Amino acid sequence: MSDLTPGNSVGRFGEFLRRYADWALGLGVLCLMVTLLTPISPGVLDVLLAFNITCSLLMLLVTMNVKNSAELSTFPTVLLFATLFRLGINVASTRLILSDGQAGAIIQAFGDYVVGENLTVGLVVFLILIIIQFVVITKGAGRISEVAARFVLDAMPGKQMAIDADLNAGLIDSDSARSRREQIASEAEFYGAMDGASKFVRGDAIAGLIITALNLVGGIAIGSMKGMSVGEAAETYSMFTIGDGLVSQIPALFVSTAAAVLVTRANSEKSLGQNLIVQVGGRPKATLIAAGMMFTIGMLPGMPVIPFSILATVLLLLWRGTRDVESPNDLLDGKRVESTSPATEPAEESEKTDEQGALELLQVDRVALEIGYRLIPLVQDKNGTGILDHISQLRRRFATREGVVLPPVRIKDNVRLEPGAYRILVGGQEIAAGTIEPGQFLAMDGGSASGKIRGRQTKDPAFGLPAWWIAGSQRDEAELLGYTVIDPTSVLVTHLSEILRGSFHEILSRDDVKDLIENAKKTAPAVVEELIPDRMSYGDVQRVLRNLLAEGVPVRNMPAILEALADNVARTNDTEALTELVRQRLGRVLCELHSDREGTIHAVALDPAVESRLSSVVGNGNAGAPDAGRVSPAYLQALVERIGETLGAAARGGKDVVLLARSNVRRFLHELVGATLPKVAVLSYNEVVPARAVETTAIVKLDE
Repeated sequence: MSDLTPGNSVGRFGEFLRRYADWALGLGVLCLMVTLLTPISPGVLDVLLAFNITCSLLMLLVTMNVKNSAELSTFPTVLLFATLFRLGINVASTRLILSDGQAGAIIQAFGDYVVGENLTVGLVVFLILIIIQFVVITKGAGRISEVAARFVLDAMPGKQMAIDADLNAGLIDSDSARSRREQIASEAEFYGAMDGASKFVRGDAIAGLIITALNLVGGIAIGSMKGMSVGEAAETYSMFTIGDGLVSQIPALFVSTAAAVLVTRANSEKSLGQNLIVQVGGRPKATLIAAGMMFTIGMLPGMPVIPFSILATVLLLLWRGTRDVESPNDLLDGKRVESTSPATEPAEESEKTDEQGALELLQVDRVALEIGYRLIPLVQDKNGTGILDHISQLRRRFATREGVVLPPVRIKDNVRLEPGAYRILVGGQEIAAGTIEPGQFLAMDGGSASGKIRGRQTKDPAFGLPAWWIAGSQRDEAELLGYTVIDPTSVLVTHLSEILRGSFHEILSRDDVKDLIENAKKTAPAVVEELIPDRMSYGDVQRVLRNLLAEGVPVRNMPAILEALADNVARTNDTEALTELVRQRLGRVLCELHSDREGTIHAVALDPAVESRLSSVVGNGNAGAPDAGRVSPAYLQALVERIGETLGAAARGGKDVVLLARSNVRRFLHELVGATLPKVAVLSYNEVVPARAVETTAIVKLDE
């Protein structure tokens, strides 16, 4: 027995549409072209005319039940095909009328019903329908489509900025943002297409009028040639012509009305009929006043009392049914106004709301930016250069370079801050703060300034360089003197960028690690299945990635990182040792980060005696070992100072200089110099092997 359940029948019908929809559309367009060229019989013409009327009525009803215009994105194309189909039927009916003197039962019925005994009345009715469609509906729908398309296109940048703002504020995720962008693009394309498709409706009305005139004149001429008198020919062919015009123009009126309904309706979660009931019938005061006016008009001398009394009674019944509605939108929801006491929430809902509010207070933003009230205009501007726009670019830059997706940065105003102050928070704790001057520019001296400039002296919050806040009129002067001049928004965003780049190891969560691994699984499923979760947990991988990010190592190549972990996790479970092994696997990445344009790495190396002394301690891994006493705190302090002096001398001229050491002391050396020289990269010899060349610019020596 076959399964005839609704779900299965719907599935079978959907499968049929997926398989044969394109074939059906192509066959339909081909048949449409055939009607323009090939003579057809009156019976076939009746079928096509009935199909045309049915489809036009269906289109009108469908447009009245959609919730927003974008749901019928194919309507402009349907409008084109409907117009061509109607014109093809007009050509076929004209051929029958002029050649055989007949046009099928439907055209005959329309002609007899409308014309009747008076040909003039039929012509007048037909012309009125043409005027209604051409002058009122078609022209109005075309104008509305044009204006709607213009407004939608003008509003697109603002809508895109609003989506970016919600995304950066964490109100929506990337999938929701992508969906909303696609919806905006679809809406713009729809209204642009409707603007052009409305020209088809207008042309169809003009073509219908011309075809009717040609049918009438040609029919009278052909009838006269066949021996009919002019009056007899006019009576015979006029009935066919008017019937043909009505059969064509009534579906055209349906289609043009559907187009007008579609472009004039506003987007809503309800259908057009529900919106009309809500917005018109849901206002009891207006209904009561209208009922009173209808009753008063019926009482005027000479006015028929019964029609106005019936209308007044209907309005009174409508008022009685809607008088307890608080607002029009509550009409379909069944909400009523309590007459005994003011509207209050039930106790359970109030407690639930309080609980939700308390839970929201417990939430901590992973990354937040608090600003003073003078900085609020900088958050978003019309030119697309606001803080939100910069943060959106930062997220893409971090994802491309560091390989980590920056979590949404929530921007909040804080009245406790100074008007021009801001502070950066990670995990709810302040990690940096600064002050900027809106309306002014920051002129920084990178060491190449050739003169002094007037302004309020300060320091660049991102790099600590000496700087001055200057007016906009001094910008050209400062640039000529060799200062680097940037706007206040860029100052804040640059500071935010540097702080976040150095805090990625704190921001990275297990959920982020899981997302990175799931993304890597798409291209390297074998290594992920081998490593996770049997050999390493997300927490273990997180600790390794945090170590890498703390030293500025990008983690974009997750498959290589996971392969290195899978190859070495059997030998050691120490995440510090695994980090060093991963760094060696990422040697090419490290060389690319710190090499110059020719691929050369400029390095400062340690004297072999210094390295051996450090290795004797680090190699034991035990602070209480006998050799540990050979390295005193004073010795380490002197070593750090000597390294700083040597690196400073080697970096003159803008070179990126790294500190080079053995692999077993690299980690210890990085922790040793990191407190005083946080920007210095410490590499091991195993990590610079892929470099084209390594130029040792200096050797760090330290006397006893």
